[in-house]
Amino acid sequence: MSENKAADGSAPRRLFVYNGGFLTQKRIRRILELSGFDIRIGLPKDPSDTVGVWGRSPTSPRGEKVAAHQDAPIVRMEDAFLRSVLPGRDGEPPLGLLIDDMGVHFDSTTPSRLEHILRHDPLDDTALLDRARDGIKRLRRMHLSKYNAFDPDTPAPEPGYVLVIDQTKGDASITYGGAISDSFREMLLDARLENPRARILIKTHPETVQGHRAGHFTKDDATDTITLVDDAISPHSLLEGATKVYAVSSQMGFEAIMAGHKPILYGQPFYAGWGLTDDRAPIDRRQRNLSRAQLFAAAMIVAPTWYDPYRDCLTNFEGAVGALEARTRAWREDHTGWSAQGMRLWKRSTLQKVFGAYRKMTFDKPASDGRKAMIWASKAGRDTDAVRVEDGFLRSRGLGAELIPPMSLVCDDLGIYYDPTRDSRMEYWINRSIDLENGALRRAEDLRGALIKNHLSKYNLTGEMPALPKGHRILVPGQVEDDASIKKGAGAVRTNADLLRAARTANPKAVIIYKPHPDVEAGLRSGDVPDEVLACADVIAHHADALTLLDHVQDVWTITSLLGFEALLRDVRVTCLGVPFYAGWGLTHDLSETPDRRFARPSLDQLTHAALIDYPRYFDPLTQQPAPVEVIVDRLSQGATGKVGRPLRLLAKAQGIFASYAHLWR
Repeated sequence: MSENKAADGSAPRRLFVYNGGFLTQKRIRRILELSGFDIRIGLPKDPSDTVGVWGRSPTSPRGEKVAAHQDAPIVRMEDAFLRSVLPGRDGEPPLGLLIDDMGVHFDSTTPSRLEHILRHDPLDDTALLDRARDGIKRLRRMHLSKYNAFDPDTPAPEPGYVLVIDQTKGDASITYGGAISDSFREMLLDARLENPRARILIKTHPETVQGHRAGHFTKDDATDTITLVDDAISPHSLLEGATKVYAVSSQMGFEAIMAGHKPILYGQPFYAGWGLTDDRAPIDRRQRNLSRAQLFAAAMIVAPTWYDPYRDCLTNFEGAVGALEARTRAWREDHTGWSAQGMRLWKRSTLQKVFGAYRKMTFDKPASDGRKAMIWASKAGRDTDAVRVEDGFLRSRGLGAELIPPMSLVCDDLGIYYDPTRDSRMEYWINRSIDLENGALRRAEDLRGALIKNHLSKYNLTGEMPALPKGHRILVPGQVEDDASIKKGAGAVRTNADLLRAARTANPKAVIIYKPHPDVEAGLRSGDVPDEVLACADVIAHHADALTLLDHVQDVWTITSLLGFEALLRDVRVTCLGVPFYAGWGLTHDLSETPDRRFARPSLDQLTHAALIDYPRYFDPLTQQPAPVEVIVDRLSQGATGKVGRPLRLLAKAQGIFASYAHLWR
């Protein structure tokens, strides 16, 4: 079944099952329902009825007997090759299924739907193969695999080793993949004989490490030249350092192909027999030679049924990867726990939801028991080792000063994006963005288009449009003058009044539009401009919609305002009098000196990817789960952004009344 097999309006096909998991595991049941199946118990009777079984599991003979007796076709289900963060035995549902009406992908005794695709589909569509190449690069760049409970920064052993891949005992892919337990002994022996002077690393299966199932190798197999690797190391890092790869039927052999290896195989997995492996147990019916991109396209794009847990619908490969990226990033950053400092009381509930899903956060306590330290960026001293946290750039519908919970947050272990006096993780991502694959750039381009189409910004406030005189229009956005971005990133011009004067002096004939900052207009922060300086502006856009203004101006003059970045996204020229994160990369006219660290010259889409995809984390208020940015764009455009409780609303009003004393709670 193809990736486009979502419901087409036809009547559901009755699927009779004899395994309780089909009834109790909600995600599996939902994927099947969306794929056009009506799950039933009982006996198939109509010609269109089907029997559903899970792969070659111990319960599958029940369904097979019923199907034979009732002369009903069988559909077999298995997890897709990008499954989850944690193994299924830890209770995490899959992101996709292989729904196979011919066989099972790991059963080489009979062709499967995946094998049929590999043998007979042309797999020559340029767009499909481009997606496959981009997918290979994306999975390697993000260190994504079938299971993802590992830290990519965990160092792999010194390169130059032979990698032998273990599997769990009794795994169906061994039994039905033309191998036996002794195949693992044969594999290790050959690895030693064929590489007599090499170090040999045996990669232990994740479920063995976690104590779920035993593997074929134990510490007794270790010698001076053989080492068991049971640390949670990225498979991509291990494959990068290997000179040869030996496997029986592990999916890691497939990943080895994508990493440029020609793995030596002792079983008959789905990826054997296509000219990309050294097959010690060949399959005669597989005679076609495929490229890596063709193999990946079939296994990852065409064959699986992928699920979108945010929109409750079927999706494509890229949608599934986006969901897995978000969940994996949250686990990798949060599973050891956080100890947070400098967090206002009203923020703690949201922070607990975002960062405390795997281990509950603690507040105002020293980091201990493996926890990492976190601090709100404005509270951080220069020498702190704590990770700095701030609001992201697609935050909410409403102001932070009004206590609206954020939908995006940034975590920076180097500095913080608005402080150009030191390195930041934002600069790291922008410098690295020049190496992004084409698919990542298309994603950034699509994101930028969606932001423009849906009229989205950081706070997504609405407002009236003032009458604008004709001429060359320059938008001058006001800022909060005691904001950290001004304190850290401003140059000689540090106030809204001086900014307005500078813009008028440099552009005496232009139409100057001054837009006060929403927090200042709301009376929550400082930044008022004297009336005599306001006279420098032709229009004072009180409570105006900033994004609509961007549609009607040719330039933006700013100190460090995020509105300058939002102008860049819309191809509006930007002049910076300070050093915001988007200055110094060749995309803005900079009137202040920018750091030499900013050496890359990214395109607008590369900058977009770094700032809106790589740097922030996003949290979906509806599913209460980490999410990719595209989900947040949907939520913001639909107004589905969660609710603010009555206590927070009252506190926000109190803050407005006592704005002059804001330093007491900030």
